[in-house]
Amino acid sequence: MFGCSSRAPDPMAIPPTYCDLGKSARDIFNIGYGFGVVKLEVKTKSSSGVEFTTTGSSSADTGKTTGSLETKYKFKDYGLTFSQKWNTDNTLGTELTMEDKLAEGLKMTLETMFVPNTGKKSGKLKTSYKREYLNIGCNVDIDLSGPTIHGWAVLGYEGWLAGYQMAFDTAKSKLSQNNFALGYKAADFQLHTNVNDGTEFGGSIYQKVNNKVETSVSLAWTAGSNNTLCGIAAKYLLDDKASISAKVNNACLIGLGYTQTLRPGVKLNLSTLIDGKNFSTGGHKIGLGFELEA
Repeated sequence: MFGCSSRAPDPMAIPPTYCDLGKSARDIFNIGYGFGVVKLEVKTKSSSGVEFTTTGSSSADTGKTTGSLETKYKFKDYGLTFSQKWNTDNTLGTELTMEDKLAEGLKMTLETMFVPNTGKKSGKLKTSYKREYLNIGCNVDIDLSGPTIHGWAVLGYEGWLAGYQMAFDTAKSKLSQNNFALGYKAADFQLHTNVNDGTEFGGSIYQKVNNKVETSVSLAWTAGSNNTLCGIAAKYLLDDKASISAKVNNACLIGLGYTQTLRPGVKLNLSTLIDGKNFSTGGHKIGLGFELEA
């Protein structure tokens, strides 16, 4: 099952990473919304193949304006991807990734961060390996005083998924994270449940009703609390250029979103968050986003 083979694995048989379990359901809740934020994102590509992503946003709540610049270049012959990131908090990040070169399905990433104002440096070595029915990974902080080791594994068979995620603090010699997940994935239906550290419980259901409608339900509960958070979301494609999204939770917060492709490479996002319990008192939020790609 895990031996060497010249046959390329079926992508449908490779399970997702632990962080991507339940991603389809989360995307229905998150994509298309930007409450209280005005955002502009510009993506360009040079003739030499260097990709540039520039992002700027302004928060209506704090009045803070932030921006970031990312450059990425792929050395396809060597399976390498080199990227650099900078943001207005004056944080510099560098990432070097090698994939499918040392072994098929093996991905290795060296990630570093530097803050010039304080001189703070940090780094992380990430490795992951994916094959049929298996997706595993391990991330290690580059910290000689006592690195934290993050590990995860996901097994998949005939649509069923089981995952485990952990973090081990070597300085204290104890687990700082201990998470389990179980799910099922079909062509038009996905189910995901998880338990984090034995105290946080969550679950989600995603369904693709047809080519135009997608729905999602999410539940969350914390041990020792009587409050259960639940929500339902839906996305409807008006046509090949426009879509509307809506979501509501048991706190009576209602989110609405509209996405329109104005022309190839130009996308507009409008969103609003309405507090159903205090509708007449105001405090509602709106969001505006532009995505430009050339």
